[in-house]
Amino acid sequence: MTKTILRALKGERQPVPPIWMMRQAGRYLPEYRATRAKAGDFLSLCYAPDLATEVTLQPIRRYGFDAAILFADILLVPQALGAELWFEPGEGPRLSTITGAADLARLRPVAEIDATLAPVYQTVRNLAGALPRETTLIGFAGAPWTVATYMVAGRGTPDQGPAHALIAADRATFAALIDRLTEATIHYLSRQVEAGAEVVKIFDSWAGSLKGTDFDEFAVAPSTRIIKALKARHPGLPIIAFPREAGPRYAGFHALTGADGVALDQSVDAGWAAAHVQTGGCVQGNLDPRHLVSGGADLIAETRRIVRTFGQGAHIFNLGHGITPDADPDNVQRMIDAVRG
Repeated sequence: MTKTILRALKGERQPVPPIWMMRQAGRYLPEYRATRAKAGDFLSLCYAPDLATEVTLQPIRRYGFDAAILFADILLVPQALGAELWFEPGEGPRLSTITGAADLARLRPVAEIDATLAPVYQTVRNLAGALPRETTLIGFAGAPWTVATYMVAGRGTPDQGPAHALIAADRATFAALIDRLTEATIHYLSRQVEAGAEVVKIFDSWAGSLKGTDFDEFAVAPSTRIIKALKARHPGLPIIAFPREAGPRYAGFHALTGADGVALDQSVDAGWAAAHVQTGGCVQGNLDPRHLVSGGADLIAETRRIVRTFGQGAHIFNLGHGITPDADPDNVQRMIDAVRG
């Protein structure tokens, strides 16, 4: 029988929606923390196939999710392109910055990124052989806009201001950076599929800060190009897009980009999305991750409300963003029981 995630992405309504969770392998789990301690640091964990395989499998063993998502990070691609990348404890990622054409010219060609990313492909191969037969393997990458915001600022920023400033000052250089990242993302995701990924997801975590024609040029167009290229190379490949906080621009995103599924953040009203987004194809989402911290009756009620609201069409149950480190692992089980019960 076809796996439940794959059936949903083909547009099939199912009595019980399949379920997985963004960042399901992560710091909320004690077994993850123990494995990361063995690795020594986050990047070492990403590049150690045996350990990355282990943390990807941990939530599958514990909860029986319908999908496993590759453990990696969206900033491995800029590192493979030649950007310096490190993580400050308690603060997050830091990168060398792209501030003009000269910085862009120093990046490596896309053809050279596999030398850095080969361990990630090995993790995918490991997972393809280790997952239960009913569990879908999801590969992923950051969308070009989101990755570019980190490369321009050298870190995460609350409003992606440095990237918007570069667009205003030197749009040609920024567009060239997006083009390079688009090419790299196509290559990277294609390699993941060749290694065994059955679905890929494009995370555009900062799409919501793009407005008007900038949203069209830097969010819609790169995703469309990536999806078209991947489907040409891998016919039938299901692809999920996540233009986080796109608001009304979620409507029509399936048709604009060719995505089979569109993931919804928690700010989107499920009733509106059922009427305006789910009509275009499968939707994924969109429980507020805070419910996995607070738990209680609200967690159960909100989980059931989302399942009920999206129940007339193709739906993959998920969070509106990644689970947070302070979430209670027992609340995850309660959520799963509410979906499946």
